[in-house]
Amino acid sequence: MQLLRILNPKNILVALDEIDREAPSYTLDRPQALRRIFWTLACVAVSLLIINYLKNSSALLALLKDASMLANKDPNHYVTELRKTGYSGLISYAWWTFWHLVGYVILPFFVIRLILKEKFLDMGWKFNQTGQHWPGYLLLITPILFFIFLASYRDDFLQHYPFYKLSQRSWFDLISWELLYLMQFLCLEFFFRGFMLNALRPAVGANAVWIMCVPYLMIHFPKLWLEATGAILFGLFLGILALRSRSFWGGFLVHAGVAVSMDIASLLQQDKLPGAWWP
Repeated sequence: MQLLRILNPKNILVALDEIDREAPSYTLDRPQALRRIFWTLACVAVSLLIINYLKNSSALLALLKDASMLANKDPNHYVTELRKTGYSGLISYAWWTFWHLVGYVILPFFVIRLILKEKFLDMGWKFNQTGQHWPGYLLLITPILFFIFLASYRDDFLQHYPFYKLSQRSWFDLISWELLYLMQFLCLEFFFRGFMLNALRPAVGANAVWIMCVPYLMIHFPKLWLEATGAILFGLFLGILALRSRSFWGGFLVHAGVAVSMDIASLLQQDKLPGAWWP
């Protein structure tokens, strides 16, 4: 019966109504609400802009070429040195994760502390009631894991995951990649289900969930249409659960479980789990 209650679409609106009736929903007057919405969405816009244009390895390579020329060396000197290390792919993903950290965590931190005048940890970093809402998170991750199992028999899945193609070279490569991958998801969950929801809720109540879903959908546009479509419902349910539990950790654990499962399923199916700790 509990499962049927969670699955009932009508309960989505009921949950949003409950969020609206509880503090801190609509606790700001109109001028305060206007300013909070302005600064929060301005931060979101700048953060997404920074990440979109600086996260790719092309930005790293351009920086290395500029550094080479400043050092009066061949323009490709530092790029060549990077490739000689044998870890250029892993370093590129470290660059990718770094810019997610800057855009999704560091920039919002300054907005939270200096403009909103609130505590950083109160933006969903505490575990709070996450354990009480485990059936909802389990409901989200179970069908996804099932589809991962089915997809692991497809060649396109095996060619796509893991993103870091040398992860099978050693356990060091695999573990380093997974830590970078999970760090990116931690930053993402804080940004969408921590910062955006908690910053906007005092101004717009449960509407913060739908506002959050729009940019969350848009970062999935480069992916397959089915995954982008699923991001709408995924963002909606994770947003509701984050506000009910007052934490984004449940969403992070769902993302972490899915991400690691896809990589391990792909490596297992191809019999490519690392055989040594070091390359």
